[in-house]
Amino acid sequence: MSLDSAEASPSSSRDWFFPSPSFIHSTSNSPQSQNYPRKFSTIPRHSRSSHTDWKPPKTSTFRTVSSSGSAAYGDPKYGRVRRRIELRRREKMAKQEKEDPVLEQKRDVSKAVSGVKTAIGEMGIRDFGQRVKIRWQMASYIAILITAFGSLVHKNFSLHNQVIDLQDQISTMNIRLQACNTSDTFDTISILQEGDHLSSKGLKILALTVSIALLSMPLFVFKYIDYISKFRSSYNCSEKVSLNKQLEYRVDVLLSVHPYAKALALLVATLMLICLGGLALFGVTDDSLADCLWLSWTYVADSGNHANSEGMGPRLVSVSISFGGMLIFAMMLGLVSDAISEKLDSLRKGRSEVVEQNHTLILGWSDKLGSLLNQLVIANESLGGGIVVVMAERDKEEMELDIAKMEFDFRGTSVICRSGSPLILADLKKVSVSKARAIVVLADDGNADQSDARALRTVLSLTGVKEGLRGHIVVELSDLDNEVLVKLVGGELVETVVAHDVIGRLMIQCARQPGLAQIWEDILGFENCEFYIKRWPQLDGMQFEDVLISFPDAIPCGVKVASRGGKIILNPEDSYVLQGGDEVLVIAEDDDTYAPGALPMVWRGSLAGDFIVPKLTEKILLCGWRRDMEDMIMVLDAFLAPGSELWMFNEVVESERERKLIDGGLDLSRLVNITLVHREGNAVIRRHLESLPLESFDSILILADESVEDSAIQADSRSLATLLLIRDIQAKRLPYREAMVTRGQRGSFSRGSWIGEMQQASDRSVIISEILDPRTKNLLSMSKISDYVLSNELVSMALAMVAEDRQINDVLEELFAEEGNELHIRLAELYLHEGEEMSFYEIILRARQKREIVIGYRLENAERAVINPPNKNERRRWSVKDVFVVITEKE
Repeated sequence: MSLDSAEASPSSSRDWFFPSPSFIHSTSNSPQSQNYPRKFSTIPRHSRSSHTDWKPPKTSTFRTVSSSGSAAYGDPKYGRVRRRIELRRREKMAKQEKEDPVLEQKRDVSKAVSGVKTAIGEMGIRDFGQRVKIRWQMASYIAILITAFGSLVHKNFSLHNQVIDLQDQISTMNIRLQACNTSDTFDTISILQEGDHLSSKGLKILALTVSIALLSMPLFVFKYIDYISKFRSSYNCSEKVSLNKQLEYRVDVLLSVHPYAKALALLVATLMLICLGGLALFGVTDDSLADCLWLSWTYVADSGNHANSEGMGPRLVSVSISFGGMLIFAMMLGLVSDAISEKLDSLRKGRSEVVEQNHTLILGWSDKLGSLLNQLVIANESLGGGIVVVMAERDKEEMELDIAKMEFDFRGTSVICRSGSPLILADLKKVSVSKARAIVVLADDGNADQSDARALRTVLSLTGVKEGLRGHIVVELSDLDNEVLVKLVGGELVETVVAHDVIGRLMIQCARQPGLAQIWEDILGFENCEFYIKRWPQLDGMQFEDVLISFPDAIPCGVKVASRGGKIILNPEDSYVLQGGDEVLVIAEDDDTYAPGALPMVWRGSLAGDFIVPKLTEKILLCGWRRDMEDMIMVLDAFLAPGSELWMFNEVVESERERKLIDGGLDLSRLVNITLVHREGNAVIRRHLESLPLESFDSILILADESVEDSAIQADSRSLATLLLIRDIQAKRLPYREAMVTRGQRGSFSRGSWIGEMQQASDRSVIISEILDPRTKNLLSMSKISDYVLSNELVSMALAMVAEDRQINDVLEELFAEEGNELHIRLAELYLHEGEEMSFYEIILRARQKREIVIGYRLENAERAVINPPNKNERRRWSVKDVFVVITEKE
């Protein structure tokens, strides 16, 4: 009997076999399938009809033989061999069937690709109107490619799912057949394992193909972009920006606008590398996809892990992943390093935001900053320190270095510097401007008009803060004419201090009253005594005369009247009674060092002599020219006695002087008490100075000339040279200088030296020098050749005082103005007799008979005055050569 007839024998149940999936598909639609036993009807319907396009072979797989065939081939012992041969053949047929749709899909893809290549090759440069059509065709071909590729992937996964379903059914059938023949089960299991291996191998090939395709896709995209750019440029020569440059620009904008774009791009690149590397490893190794993804991450994280790879494929893939990981971690290290460097650079340059509240904010940088910081530090000492923030258009490190060079004790106060412009709202927000308790705007060193214009713009920026301002604004101005404009813009928030005007008025007051400069330094600075305003309910209903002697550690100077809108009245009448809500203005060492006590018993007494102080004519010399010269002339005309002379010595031509004075608002015809005398010359040339009667002037004011006021050092050098020349000329002109008696031991210089001669000359006239740099002021003070030196330090003191309490600005304005009250130095003989014993309280009450408030005294042999003396109720012996400092109305 032939082998073919033996294979077709279905005579017994032992000859039944379980068909392979390929056999099931191949026989599901054939006519011969109807002759098979019903044992195969358990196969699902969708499995039997899954391949409708399959055609049976011409020669039937099974041949029908009679049961009377040869016994050798019908013997059961040959059943196992027969079944194995049939299974091998059907497995080969199933594999061929499985590859057929894949081959068809590949043919479709190859046809589509060939169609795309043909379409691309046929495209030529025709006309401008076909560009859109060609672009859409390219997009269509790419869509076809993507669709075909997706269909192929979908088909493979669908076949894989079908194989899994069939394997499940085979497992079920195998359980049923296990009881019949155990050896057949083992054969089936081996066949299933071989099928799983083939299915897994197909998936691995697919994963490897997908990873390679995804890796090559950027290359095709860049080639396509390059092709489109060349195509556009060939059609339109006027198009200057190519697609490549446009994409580069978009990427640059994305990285610039979004701060985290670089980190996100790096994260996406890392995930793509891990995924592609995992797919590639899955295609070249026997591990599962999850294990391959984890292994890919280890290669990315540590390039040394790929050393354990075995085989050419795994090693090639692992080296590629490790190389990509090294690149990614190098870029990550660069990003982290750049971020840290940028943050440190931002902190170093003062770009970080200040998170503070109730701090003092200083906007700008000038020579007054050192004195201002020193005064604020002293003011905050009683509070245990404070926060001062300085913002200027300078480098943060330079500002901190300059502040460190000032070498004064900060006493618990922290000074924070930030670099920025006060004209930019973002920079103002950076220093917490809305939470500051006081904002000080410093004038720039240089041109006065430009400085005031910048201060005006700064005030506009401050008023434009959306969050609003908690504190007030103190603005330093250089020209008095700009004060009205700044107050108009800032409104109630602004307090102004005109530096030029303050110095000019102080120079006039100190020239007429020697020793007043030191008293102003004590009152304006926080080191000694200063002005404070506070409410004391226990004083309500008390007359001001009794209030004067109610404070053992302070001297009352005025009242802030609540019924008049908080107006401050300096030196009120004795009969004024304090009402509810009224506050008392005092001079004290600190705001927590004084309090009202029990009312003492004080004997008033009567004045010792005639209290009328006659006004004598004076002869004053002004050396140099200031921008506010007309204001100084008007103040002198109000202060001096009729018949006084004002000599003006500078380099400005006389005709030009009159024009400048008239342009400044001075009406020469309205001058009542003084007569102007003009002299032209250079104040640093001895020959020009010798033409003046220097020995006949009661006081000489050396001004910082307008031509050099932009430079403090140059202005001070000029003032110092003028001072030395004037003192030397005076010393040589004064008769009997060897016989003159100096005022005690004023220094260690001998009388025959040139400095000693200048000190003798200073007894006859007073010279007030306008010094801008405090260091120059200290040098002149030690030499004692100029009795009183005024500098920008006084302006800094005034700014600090107004910054601490804006109400004090009203007090200072009245004391500096032509009308109202002012500081005076009175002789002791006006209040007491020689050798009379009196307490300071008794002197205060005697001075009240002429409505004056005594705030201090200077003894005959003392160099400095004592403001707000202690032990006011203690009696002591006074001399008529002592002097008292009083607040009185201007005469």
